[in-house]
Amino acid sequence: MLAADEAAYRDFQAAYFGRLARYLLVVTRGDEQRMRDALQETFRRIAKHIRVFDDETVFWSWLTTVARTAELDERKKARRYVTLLTRFMQSKAPETEFASESFEDPLNESLERNLATLEPDARTLLQWKYFDRMPVKEIAARLKTTEASVESRLGRIRQKLKAALVADLKK
Repeated sequence: MLAADEAAYRDFQAAYFGRLARYLLVVTRGDEQRMRDALQETFRRIAKHIRVFDDETVFWSWLTTVARTAELDERKKARRYVTLLTRFMQSKAPETEFASESFEDPLNESLERNLATLEPDARTLLQWKYFDRMPVKEIAARLKTTEASVESRLGRIRQKLKAALVADLKK
């Protein structure tokens, strides 16, 4: 794998995919979607940071550490995103004379502006995932597509929204 040998990576994945999936299923307390997200991130990190180990026990310990931190990072990222969207939705108070004179939050303004520029289907997808807390499996079934497709679309939407927010806030 250090030499970027695809066959070695396939052998590694065949040997450890199930084991890491079961480990992460325990870590995520049975949440399959979180397990899948963390597993994908784990394999990405392993491919990026692979090194040689002399002992299987030490190697497995490293793999579980990578998996555990990947799951923790994915959970934190999801929580931050939900918090941001929740703050935005809660900040939409009715216009009053006092509200118009109060301090305006540039992050919420930027989020509102950029959410409005998204395609309606993208806004619907965000609504289902982050406000209705609908599992990706259910969204995929509703859209008659694969879970990977839904995850990919959500990722692109988040990246687009993040880039727009960062650009707005840098002005």
